[in-house]
Amino acid sequence: MTTPVDPVKTHSNIQLTDYRESEPAVSDQDRGQGWVTRPPDAIAFDPEYSLGARNAVEVCLRVQPREKVCVITDEATIEIAAAIVSELEKIGSPHRVWVLEDLAKRPLKDLPAEIIADLETSQVSIFAVWAQQNELRTRMQMTDVVNRRKIRHAHMVNINRQIMLEGMRADFEKVDRLSAKVIAMVRKARRIRARTSAGTDLTADLNPNYHWLKTSGIISSAKWGNLPGGEIFTTPGEVNGAFVIDGVVGDYLCSKFGSLKDMPLTIHIKANRLTEAHSENRELENDFWKYTHTDENSDRVGEFAIGTNIDLKDVIGQILQDEKYPGIHIAFGNPYGAHTGAEWDSSTHIDVVGRKFNIWVDDQQIMQDGKFLVEA
Repeated sequence: MTTPVDPVKTHSNIQLTDYRESEPAVSDQDRGQGWVTRPPDAIAFDPEYSLGARNAVEVCLRVQPREKVCVITDEATIEIAAAIVSELEKIGSPHRVWVLEDLAKRPLKDLPAEIIADLETSQVSIFAVWAQQNELRTRMQMTDVVNRRKIRHAHMVNINRQIMLEGMRADFEKVDRLSAKVIAMVRKARRIRARTSAGTDLTADLNPNYHWLKTSGIISSAKWGNLPGGEIFTTPGEVNGAFVIDGVVGDYLCSKFGSLKDMPLTIHIKANRLTEAHSENRELENDFWKYTHTDENSDRVGEFAIGTNIDLKDVIGQILQDEKYPGIHIAFGNPYGAHTGAEWDSSTHIDVVGRKFNIWVDDQQIMQDGKFLVEA
């Protein structure tokens, strides 16, 4: 596994690190400048965002006053970023805020050098940006720095108003407790089976050499996490079967096609490779097939995950939140090998989400019709 953070205190059964003791003080030259390319206090925001923003800063990231924070946003999500920055200002944390369109033309070809330099001197980072086609490479450039520097990083791709008022208001301590129970079960398992009334019938044989990760919304330096949080995942040994995607597909296809409840995409997987994809929506079918054949491993299952955010009631057509919806989701492409231990790689990563799963871990059923049979 990745090296865990050494806990020095415990709160509500969640192991936390006291970063006030472990992190060095920020030097004067590294202290934040606020909005780097915009006038200070120029961005107004809906006060309804404050609860979700406070959850991100105080609960999920546990930002301390002496820690420097790098905030990356864009025109589409700038109001949400402003709400987050307001919470950082209350804590007194030095921070810099970067608006992508002020630095380079979108879609980005590379992450701007100014942002990379700022990440190098930050202990915490927040990425609240609306994804554009062909920008996955730049996000990987960012997470390369995050992984190397062990930055506590909140990944909020395609964050929007609905997610701020729903998923970001979750009780992440409760989600973390459930996630811890489920990950303890799957780490000892050899196989996971998943079925739905829509026709999904999937089996994942697990590789004991690959690690399970918990990204419950409580973010540590051991692994950056999406917000809202609520999933456990690994790279599977081998996946076989059919998956009826009646939730969403990821990356830029999510904003293009939204919820697939009324017109699902059915895929078939054999020996961990995508072999078929069919939908009445031919454009979806073709775009998905093209995406999953970008490179030699784009059609390979790189992630097998269980969503654990029990405060989410339904799929909303936004992958950032929907992959945390209780049930199974898988992803083709990049296996996050730096964390899972997988030794192969891909330049792409696309998640697919279904609804109302029945799940068995070896012979023990842990979910029935989308409801966990495990207490949080």
